[in-house]
Amino acid sequence: MKNLLYLLCLTGLFSCGGTKEPAQIIKNDLRAPAYPLVTIDPYTSAWSATDNLYDEPVKHWTGKEFPLLGVIRVDGEPYRFMGVEQTPIEAVAGMSVTTAWTGKYTFNAPAKGWEKTDFNDNGWKEGQAAFGTPEETNVNTLWETKDIWVRRNINLDKDLSDKKVFLIYSHDDIFELYINGIQVVKTGYEWKKDVQITLSDEVKSTLKAGKNVIAAHCHNKMGGALVDFGIYVEDDIETFLSTTAVQKSADVQATQTHYTFECGNVELKLSFLAPLLMDDLNLVSRPVNYISYDINSLDGKEHDVQIYFEAAPNWALNIPSQESKAEGFEKDGLLFLKTGSTNQKILGKRGDDIRIDWGYFYLSGEKNNSTYNVGDPYQMRNDFVKNGKLAGDVSSKDNASLAISQTLGSGKSASGKVLIGYDDIYSIQYFEENLRPYWNKKGDKSIEQAFVEANKEFISLSNKCSDFDFKLMNEAAQAGGKEYAELCALAYRQAISAHKLVEAPNGDLLFLSKENNSNGSIGTVDVTYPSAPLFLYYNPELAKGLLNHIFYYSESGKWVKPFPAHDVGTYPWANGQTYGGDMPVEEGGNMLALTAAIAAVEGNAKYAEKHWDVLTTWTDYLVEKGLDPENQLCTDDFAGHFAHNVNLSVKAIMGIASYGYLADMLGKKDIAEKYTAKAKEMAQEWMKMADDGDHYRLTFDQPGTWSQKYNLIWNKILKLNIFPESVAQKELPYYLTKQNEYGLPLDSRKNYTKADWIIWTATLADDNATFLKFITPVHKFMNETTDRVPMSDWYNTDSKTHVGFKARSVVGGYYIKMLNDRMMK
Repeated sequence: MKNLLYLLCLTGLFSCGGTKEPAQIIKNDLRAPAYPLVTIDPYTSAWSATDNLYDEPVKHWTGKEFPLLGVIRVDGEPYRFMGVEQTPIEAVAGMSVTTAWTGKYTFNAPAKGWEKTDFNDNGWKEGQAAFGTPEETNVNTLWETKDIWVRRNINLDKDLSDKKVFLIYSHDDIFELYINGIQVVKTGYEWKKDVQITLSDEVKSTLKAGKNVIAAHCHNKMGGALVDFGIYVEDDIETFLSTTAVQKSADVQATQTHYTFECGNVELKLSFLAPLLMDDLNLVSRPVNYISYDINSLDGKEHDVQIYFEAAPNWALNIPSQESKAEGFEKDGLLFLKTGSTNQKILGKRGDDIRIDWGYFYLSGEKNNSTYNVGDPYQMRNDFVKNGKLAGDVSSKDNASLAISQTLGSGKSASGKVLIGYDDIYSIQYFEENLRPYWNKKGDKSIEQAFVEANKEFISLSNKCSDFDFKLMNEAAQAGGKEYAELCALAYRQAISAHKLVEAPNGDLLFLSKENNSNGSIGTVDVTYPSAPLFLYYNPELAKGLLNHIFYYSESGKWVKPFPAHDVGTYPWANGQTYGGDMPVEEGGNMLALTAAIAAVEGNAKYAEKHWDVLTTWTDYLVEKGLDPENQLCTDDFAGHFAHNVNLSVKAIMGIASYGYLADMLGKKDIAEKYTAKAKEMAQEWMKMADDGDHYRLTFDQPGTWSQKYNLIWNKILKLNIFPESVAQKELPYYLTKQNEYGLPLDSRKNYTKADWIIWTATLADDNATFLKFITPVHKFMNETTDRVPMSDWYNTDSKTHVGFKARSVVGGYYIKMLNDRMMK
């Protein structure tokens, strides 16, 4: 029998136009909080939040399920290696998005026993769910006070003791819920949607025929508010995929995540590749990722092998209950499976905890030796398990899943791939004009063309990405050790895919961030600031793309204040600032420092020269207001407003010094001398005002306090010499006395921290031994945290839990040490 690898080349299952070279790999030993799988943009983003790829469903970064199933069939035996085979559930008393329901509610604290079944709620109002603020999901009863109490009566025609019963709920913020008087949910300060939990036997035993009561209380601290909940039971249906493969390893590299499984007598190596090589903007923008595999016999014998991939329509929906339509077709040698919402409202909504529901999701593979199907997932799994192939029914269907199977024949080794991607049609609304994605900015390309190109380029891109991953791990390890390199590798795709790349009507490159899991703002300056080191290091054009929209906003006259805007809207609508408060000193310092950093990386200040007038306005504002800032927010806005912020003052001084630095590069010597002297004068005053003996304070007026002075880093990287080196060297030993098990707190107020700022602070050190003392606890947290979410940057230093934030671009700030080392050469 012919070697199966040779057979596959002949049959065209994968492109043999080149050779996939054996990759050099420095293995990442970090157990990731969540493993990146598909990383295209803030909407098309999928992660595995468990140690084994088959322990839970694949999820969007918001935590909502993006079911993606993988099964390998070896000599007739199926092994599930990715995702779970979930039994469908049906509503007993559904959530408001699928089942209209009314409940009793009050905004005034009720009498004791309000959660009990027999409580008299006759004095309460009646309203239709959901309850909340207008921007939240399916709100029908307005709730704008701090607290709400809701009671929902459910009449059952039988008890549910023999069923598996689930509660699904959404809340914003602090939430408690009772079923028939038994507490089932009690949260801290958090906001989540469509949380599903299995009810205990104790609670199930109370769900009898007749009247049952769900009672909930929610306290809204700030921003949006929401309450919705329902009861569901497991459906009776046959399943086929109870046997899993045995996962042997998982390894996150910068552009790839690799898994190894044992599947009976066959080894399966699975890789998820996002070719985010930042020297090629079309490639960064192209919305296609790869799932590739290599199969090898473990016992030296030939084995008959087929492989199966399945995706749910959730990938193209905000909520799973939305109507969708799926179909399949062939084009240019590829099989395409396509799904999208029935109601295509392009750019129809904005917000944070939402997913795209316009455009179309695609699963694709080469035609030879493949079969594909759209339809009922249980029937498609049954077909694959029994026959090793699919029925091939790809006619248009409602609410159908997509599946593709590949027959690898009988042999000792084989390789192949599928492609996964999304065509959003239009990506961003920019000052009322809808913009296409950068890869199709002129509207002259089709998504099928993008897939065909991606398929042809797989081998060359796989080789390039492997080389890049190896080089990155090497460079990062040289800069800050292996633990630092492992954090950088995990941060790479998270930081990039939290952005969308488009071209503005005036030709500017726009690399617009989504402020994931904080408020959904687009193009936020104080998110750009910490994320920028990654893009400064690899492509300053992308760093400019982080700033261009803010310059335009001011220079166009749409923003008239003497400091930069906080944002330009709520993703994906970039029509003007929507954040409730300004950050005058913060954003001014950010824009000036980053403009100077671009000049330092490029070796010229041409970019600054284009924007000189507005840079001057912002700098003069900092001269007037920056030394002792008024009561205002800084980038750590979750900590609240306060005045006399010492670290914010550093930022203002760095901003003024950056302007002087740029003026000098442009030959404006008088201006350079004036503003550099002013920055030095302010720095000397700062040292007197902030001094607290063996360290510097959190605020000028509070002795006995301290904070991380991460903004000092530009004094070092840009060689500004505004603050004497002694300032940083006085702070660092003091910080080491304040570290907890999982890192250095942000400041003296709380034990929580920001991971990005720790790495900026650590980079102030002049020796790697000190740097590592700050990095090791961060690595330890990411390795041990019990909160399995895409890396959080805001977490507790005295426990294994995060406070909030996940999947944010700010982890690009980890690259500050690499940037610093390059600039020091």
